[in-house]
Amino acid sequence: MAGGGIASGSTVFTKFLRPQSTQFQSAAMWGVAATTGALWLVQPFDWLKKTFFEKTATEGQ
Repeated sequence: MAGGGIASGSTVFTKFLRPQSTQFQSAAMWGVAATTGALWLVQPFDWLKKTFFEKTATEGQ
């Protein structure tokens, strides 16, 4: 049996299962794209403005 048989094939297979840095970059970019798409779809900008940027009457007193 030349070539090592099943054992050498399994090491090649596990080499491709290890996460690579490009996979993390791709996942982060898809996360940004999904978040941007969700914000575009919902468009909660008035709620964000009222909640975080406008002072309420109780804070001004």
